Amino acid sequence: MRLHVPLRLRWSDIDAYGHVNNAAMLGLLEEARIQAFWTAGAGSDGPAVLDGTPGAATLTLVAHQEVEYLRPIPYGRSPMVCELWVARLGGSSLDVHYEVWSPDGVEPRVLTTRAATTIVLVDAATQRPRRISADERAAWDPYTEPPLTFSRRR
Repeated sequence: MRLHVPLRLRWSDIDAYGHVNNAAMLGLLEEARIQAFWTAGAGSDGPAVLDGTPGAATLTLVAHQEVEYLRPIPYGRSPMVCELWVARLGGSSLDVHYEVWSPDGVEPRVLTTRAATTIVLVDAATQRPRRISADERAAWDPYTEPPLTFSRRR
């Protein structure tokens, strides 16, 4: 099962070419991930189990990101649709995968972006990776799907 998070574009996300800038896309994906998984920003019905407040016991660090831009995204007032899921649950890390689609109601539905982020859970006190808890696994398990296949990977 995938989580669906609306991505509202800001005028500042648009570059001189009239579409969403590649660096801005990383920020949009981060917002979707926070809404889905972090309790401080929970805005969806997803598994918001990580504490995103200042001073939290667990840090969530980005270890790797990959983005494949398939189509330019022009500015629009209707939010894009970000579908995200957990593609891999490791010992202390997880891979979150994303597909960004045209806004709801736009036909034909257009896939604009594919992406993946590896997140490592780190104990804030020791600064060392910590194991994913049984509760976290149970919350994320329903949102686990196979990983993306990037079409332009060499």
